[in-house]
Amino acid sequence: MASATFRGVEGRQITVSTGLFIDNEFVPSISGATLDVENPNTATHLATVSAAQKEDVDRAVESSEKAFTTWKKSDPSTRRALLNKLADLVERDGPELSSLEALEGGILYKDSLGLHVAQSVENLRYFAGWADKLDGATLTIPQGLAYTRREPIGVCGAIVPWNSLMILFWKLAPAIAAGNTLIIKTAELTPLWGQKVGALVKEAGFPPGVINIIPGLGNVAGQALTEHPRVKKIAFTGSTATGRKILQASARTNLKKVTLELGGKGPSIVFDDADWDNALLWTTIGITASNGEICVAGSRIYVQDTIYDKFLVEFSKRSRDAVQGDPLLAETTKGAVASKGQLDKILSYVEKGKKSGARLLNGGERLPGDGYFVANTAFADVGQHDAIMQEEIFGPFASIAPFKTEQEVISKANDSNYGLGSAIFTNNVSRAMRVSEALETGTVTVNCWGLVHANTPFGGVKESGFGRDMGFEALEGWTSTKAVKYNILQ
Repeated sequence: MASATFRGVEGRQITVSTGLFIDNEFVPSISGATLDVENPNTATHLATVSAAQKEDVDRAVESSEKAFTTWKKSDPSTRRALLNKLADLVERDGPELSSLEALEGGILYKDSLGLHVAQSVENLRYFAGWADKLDGATLTIPQGLAYTRREPIGVCGAIVPWNSLMILFWKLAPAIAAGNTLIIKTAELTPLWGQKVGALVKEAGFPPGVINIIPGLGNVAGQALTEHPRVKKIAFTGSTATGRKILQASARTNLKKVTLELGGKGPSIVFDDADWDNALLWTTIGITASNGEICVAGSRIYVQDTIYDKFLVEFSKRSRDAVQGDPLLAETTKGAVASKGQLDKILSYVEKGKKSGARLLNGGERLPGDGYFVANTAFADVGQHDAIMQEEIFGPFASIAPFKTEQEVISKANDSNYGLGSAIFTNNVSRAMRVSEALETGTVTVNCWGLVHANTPFGGVKESGFGRDMGFEALEGWTSTKAVKYNILQ
């Protein structure tokens, strides 16, 4: 099978196979279909990989079904050992995975290695530990007893986004620990790190068909996977619009189980008693990390009126300056956004912000160079119902507004179709407790933003989806509970 070679961090040479990873082998699409991968930092062609079509999805499902007949009976210690081995390999080859994220996604190498790779390893090891602890309950019933057992669902699918390789492992680790087989559809913009993961899966010693990884277009491979009658569960991270289509596909076909982690428009709330420097640090990180291309980005910033003007000055100073360039280099603090389409979308919201009457603090323009670089952008005095305050932009774009009272800001924060993450900045513990309980989001952080840990669940409410990644709660989405009842004869 063909391969592609790239130059990664410090000149490291990285080679990945370009085929579909099915049955522990890289194979071309049956039809020969391919897709091109672009380097957004230079707007140049990076690689060509096979693109899965419907018949390729059928082939992957057959492979996964065959593997499931024995994998579901595998000893939990086997699953634990294989997940731990994969964790070791991901850790070993972290520089290669992070280099690929930088080349095809514009993600800063240092951020990818320090967070995405580290979180991938942490999740693999965390769920490896759960493999032999998925127990049930013993219950008393009239004239007998009952017990429950957690069983794997079967052949499952995961459709992962282009903005972080760690999300692949948020799906893979609990799915495999629970005894399922898994078909992963990687994003068309960033399939290369998935190709590398396929090679590591084989090296780790997983049986053929337990994990299949297929790049392809969402409206072809993704649709075929969601509509397949023998796929029992789909886990999806991506847009709310696509999430709706997946639910519709489930309803039309086999009513497969679905978990969705969708869009967000996260509020960051800064009270006047907050630690000043800490609040500025985290609100800046919350909208500039990964170029703001994060579903949980703190893109709505509400600041108490008594410190509002001072905050605008300091926030603009801290957020506007960045060193754009090659994301593989240590000195770079801003890579490109993922695509020309994403760049155009961000710039279109700049125009919407200007037309709404909001005040542009900084940014709002494409940066010079061949790649898809956009300046860190912030608008102040944004109206609650303005498009830039209500709609997910997915870029380094902050919308800032003042508030007077606690109840007012709770109302504003909850005035959104989304409910993924939120952040509160205050030194008043009682206030932090009250506000965190009142906010309609799946995750709340206090005096920080966006922290993720393998042992804590992550997911949304409202149009940000349902189901959880990470934590024990994730396993509930990858298992089915069976009740066994005994009538004890006298």
